[in-house]
Amino acid sequence: MHIKGWVKSSLVDFPGRIAASLFSGGCNFRCPNCHNADLVLYPNQLPDLAEDEIWTFLEQRRGVLDGVVLSGGEPTLQPDLPAFVVRLRQLGFSVKLDTNGYLPDLLEKAVADRTLDYVAMDVKAPLHKYAQATGTQIDTARIVRSIDLLLGSEIEYEFRTTVVPGILDEDDIVRIGEQIDGARSYYLQQFVPRNTLDPAMMDRPPYSPSRIKAMAELVRPYVESVRVRGI
Repeated sequence: MHIKGWVKSSLVDFPGRIAASLFSGGCNFRCPNCHNADLVLYPNQLPDLAEDEIWTFLEQRRGVLDGVVLSGGEPTLQPDLPAFVVRLRQLGFSVKLDTNGYLPDLLEKAVADRTLDYVAMDVKAPLHKYAQATGTQIDTARIVRSIDLLLGSEIEYEFRTTVVPGILDEDDIVRIGEQIDGARSYYLQQFVPRNTLDPAMMDRPPYSPSRIKAMAELVRPYVESVRVRGI
């Protein structure tokens, strides 16, 4: 695994658990609002953390930490991810995966094998706006498949959307609600105009907290629980 950074202890990254968060380099999307631009654009210029150091730390924190979050970048691009997850579970940690959902084959196997305890999938936009929201042309059927996999699974999961002005509005949020109809948990996240992949996004003011909250109300008919973050 090419791990480029970590947070050794967090109370907010893994719901209900005290967790370490590991950040891998590289991504198959180019979302203009991404705030991990260096991880996405220049992963080879960032040094890898030594895996021995990571494993030693985690072994010493058994019984203190409950889980480990695998984030990025896009961690599903790492060929060693399945073996890494197995080793984490052998140490007794719960495992959360943060993903954009573009590699449903890997996700399907992990769900079937029950090697993941929690999946947080970013739903970037309604399908017709995915190219704009991700900065690249993609096969949206992969996104639909990943959504359906999680909707039909028994593991803990959440869908989440960063509400970016100029890309998403109320109609788009409703369409996303239709895409994830029946979901157990959905978060709307405030856009933060800081260290964005597209520098022009740093001049774009976020929506007001009241408008984000109103958007959340529009999604309530489709999901069991909708909450907001970052406001």
